[in-house]
Amino acid sequence: MSAGSADYAEFVMDQLGALRGVVSKRFFGGFALYADGVQFALIMGSSLYFLVDDVTRPAYERMGSTCFSFMKQDRRVDVRKYFVVPVELIEDQDQLVALAKESIRTAAAAKRSAKKRARK
Repeated sequence: MSAGSADYAEFVMDQLGALRGVVSKRFFGGFALYADGVQFALIMGSSLYFLVDDVTRPAYERMGSTCFSFMKQDRRVDVRKYFVVPVELIEDQDQLVALAKESIRTAAAAKRSAKKRARK
């Protein structure tokens, strides 16, 4: 992991400072962000990705955002549950916090849904 990505993660955490209890942990060469025990974001390099679902994904697509992807052997893998947060929103603390809250709600709902499926 580069010093640059660690510096970027620190900047993002500062921008999210209004949200209590958000923590970052190292995650596959980047960072994962958690709130209330659920992962709601990824930081890879100089990109921040928020967790989305079928309801929230279209807003990211309208902003021109793309999903997280990586190369695996000879093919690209798209992870459509994480979409990049546009730079201009990261720099606007109020908008970033609002998007983060939405992502946290999405992550919490996904966790509750997974628990219900596991009980069946």
